[in-house]
Amino acid sequence: MLGVEVPDTRPVFLAVLGVHVVAGLAAVLAGLVAALAGKRAGRHPQAGRVFLWALGVVAVTAAGLAVLRWPHDVHLLVLGVIAVACGLGGYTARRRRRPGWARRHILGMGGSYVVLLTAFYVDNGPQLPVWQLLPAWTFWVLPAMLGSPVIAAALRRYRARGWFTPAGPGQSGSAATPSPPAGTGPR
Repeated sequence: MLGVEVPDTRPVFLAVLGVHVVAGLAAVLAGLVAALAGKRAGRHPQAGRVFLWALGVVAVTAAGLAVLRWPHDVHLLVLGVIAVACGLGGYTARRRRRPGWARRHILGMGGSYVVLLTAFYVDNGPQLPVWQLLPAWTFWVLPAMLGSPVIAAALRRYRARGWFTPAGPGQSGSAATPSPPAGTGPR
């Protein structure tokens, strides 16, 4: 499929794989749009919802693929569960708006995006141009090595804009997380 070897040719596997690939592409694109869009009503929350739904479909289809190819794809099932857990944590933080919500939202959604890319590269990296030249362990760590500084920069950016303050001694979250005025927010 598009130059990537398909490990199983059973029709059920191919059907689930097709849905998985489409949902994965939707999640990657929607996550990118959400990350780059202004953080206000409109494009960011819409893209975020598409990302989360597509991520859910990716995880469900990853479970199906793992069952069909057990135990070869069990690691992809685990990564799918972790990605959805992070994404739901980020979504829930935003919905509840408790102290520290912005930090948890950025960490959860950003983390889920990194895990999504990790699963893709772990499974497909050995067959991709340039990536195939890298040792196998890099597929596991490179997305986090690239994504973590981006997430850290987002945390610094929004802390500077007053969305949250660093946690003090004995605090698990931020002491104060002011909500931006309606219709505004970091861009």
